[in-house]
Amino acid sequence: MDRLINRTIESLQKNGFIVDYFEDINGAKKHILEKIDQKVDVGIGGSMTIFESGLHTDLMDRGNGISWHWLEKPEDKYMALERASRTPIYMSSANAITQDGKIINIDGVGNRVASTFYGHDTVYIIAGVNKIVENIEDGIKRIKTDACPKNAERLGLNTPCRHTGKCHDCKSDDRMCNVTVIIESKPAKTDINIILVNESLGY
Repeated sequence: MDRLINRTIESLQKNGFIVDYFEDINGAKKHILEKIDQKVDVGIGGSMTIFESGLHTDLMDRGNGISWHWLEKPEDKYMALERASRTPIYMSSANAITQDGKIINIDGVGNRVASTFYGHDTVYIIAGVNKIVENIEDGIKRIKTDACPKNAERLGLNTPCRHTGKCHDCKSDDRMCNVTVIIESKPAKTDINIILVNESLGY
C-alpha cells in the first residue's frame, strides 16, 4: 500500500472513523452489500462515485429501499431529500479527505453534508484515493477548482467556475459552495465507515 494512503488511513482511524480499504470498486461494493441488511432503507446523497459504480442499482435489485433525489422527477425531489434524511443508513462520497484524517464536503443545499454527521445510525463515505489531499486548505482548493467546475458543467449551471475552472466566490443563484462541513473526528451519535478505494472515482 502507498505510504500516503497508509498514513491517511491511520489518521482517519485515530480520529475514530471505521476505514476499509479496497484495490477496486467491485471489492468495495461486495463488502458494502455484505454489511448492509437487505431489508434496511438507505439514503444517498449526491455522488458521482456512487452513481458511476452502480451501487444504488445493486441495492435496489436485491430489495433495499433507496431514497435518492437523483432518481426522482423534479416534482418529487424534495420528498426524496426528506426521506433520505431519516434512513438508518446513509451513503455519500467525500469531496476531499486530508492526510491527517479529516473529511471535507461542500454542498449547495446542505442535505448531503448534514446527513454525513447527523440523523443516521451508520454513514458510508465511499471515496477514491484521488480525494486525498494534504490539508484542509488544499482540500477546499481541490473542491472549488476541480469538483465544482465539473459539477457545474454536468448540471448546466451558470456559475463563473464552470467557464473558467476557478472559484470567483460568486453570488450566483446557481452557486454550489453554500455549506462547508469539515468532520474532524467521529460524531458522538453516528458511526462513519470510510470505504477507501485505490482508484480515481467521481469528482
